[in-house]
Amino acid sequence: MPEAPQRISFFPLERLDEASMAVLYRCAEVGTPRPESSAVRAHSPGAFWAFEDAWERLFRQGVVEHSLKEICRLYVSRSVKCEYCGNQRSEMARRDGVTEGKLDELLNFETSERFSERERAALAYAEAITWRLEVDDAFWERLYAHFSEEELVELAGFIGLTMGQQSWIRLLNLRHLQLLAGDGAAGLIEAS
Repeated sequence: MPEAPQRISFFPLERLDEASMAVLYRCAEVGTPRPESSAVRAHSPGAFWAFEDAWERLFRQGVVEHSLKEICRLYVSRSVKCEYCGNQRSEMARRDGVTEGKLDELLNFETSERFSERERAALAYAEAITWRLEVDDAFWERLYAHFSEEELVELAGFIGLTMGQQSWIRLLNLRHLQLLAGDGAAGLIEAS
């Protein structure tokens, strides 16, 4: 069966300004987001820069450790079935010890010994947001045992941002290494 076509084109790279191109080159180097999704967002400068600013503040910066946000991002990827997003990795999180073996157990995070109690609580939060689960006082007590209110708000903002983007990107039929493949292509896992 032929592969479905890409549903929204890449904005022509030769028409991007220097600052926007710098974002795409950084995406190729650091792994998430990949330059392909950023090149689609470039059709709308407002969407491009709003996403870039939010991604920078919520994913690469902030008070919650980056590796924890990366496992939440990948939990969302598997939940919304976005293989494009699920097959990319943050180089920073990889350096911080996020391994493929650990990620293989994401959907069984509650029983896996590879996750700390703090990671399990964050993943339960991602699960509740993603699946719109009903929660009780015990759920919130668990979260407050591991996170401040500032951390909970940051995590929710990041989970919501990544969930919305991944739900949309899944529809686009993007493929990796279509743009800037010779400029790093970091952050991808081997295709199986």
